[in-house]
Amino acid sequence: MGDRLSNKVALITGAAGGIGSEMARLFASEGAAVVVADIHQAGAESVAEAITRGGGKALAVAVDISSAARVEAMFRRTSEVFGGLDILVNNAIELAGDGPIVGLEEAAWDRTVDVCLKGPFLCTRGAIPRMQARGGGSIVTISSVNALAAFGETAYTAAKGGLISMMRLVAADYGHLGIRSNIICPGTIETETSMRYWRSHPAGFARLQEMYPMGRIGKPREVAHCALFLASDESSFVTGSVQVVDGGLLAGRPFED
Repeated sequence: MGDRLSNKVALITGAAGGIGSEMARLFASEGAAVVVADIHQAGAESVAEAITRGGGKALAVAVDISSAARVEAMFRRTSEVFGGLDILVNNAIELAGDGPIVGLEEAAWDRTVDVCLKGPFLCTRGAIPRMQARGGGSIVTISSVNALAAFGETAYTAAKGGLISMMRLVAADYGHLGIRSNIICPGTIETETSMRYWRSHPAGFARLQEMYPMGRIGKPREVAHCALFLASDESSFVTGSVQVVDGGLLAGRPFED
């Protein structure tokens, strides 16, 4: 157990699996009391129980972050159990039948944007007054390389691009309160969900890995460690930044003669 987040309370959305669960476990191992928030209650409880069994502090909360009332209830529960909030990680996503703009159903657009953009808005709006009461805090928002280049998925890309603008504005507006706001843009990450797809598309997976200068996709822990740095006091003068964790994808491929 480390102490980089000792005496901190961290709330992570979308924490039942993938990058979110890895962040939850890592933050708890560094001393944080972690709120494992997810729309999937059983998954959230499983992660929280694993943290508790390992000697950490965790609370599972089932929440649909597109609902203002449910987000507020989540924050109330956090305060009741842990007394406040120091760290928010906006991580939850939704990919509701996304695709090219022509043919994209309005309902799919609405659900994706509701979770990927409106949700972080509601969570950030609720977190700031609570962080102010504690003398400051850190907000880490998981965007995507989709926000910086064209990789498909219209609604997801639009929402992730909007996150960068919104969270940099938060950095500018609330830095004087000691509240920092930073963004992480991961490339393709090896999660249970992503690998379920790629195992049935081996040829596509081989081509995908060739796109990355490092010759592979990323691990959830590699994103989690970047989030840990941004959540901790080690990054005390870092705000409004966009950290790309993509194995060199956006840097391009080496020129071949």
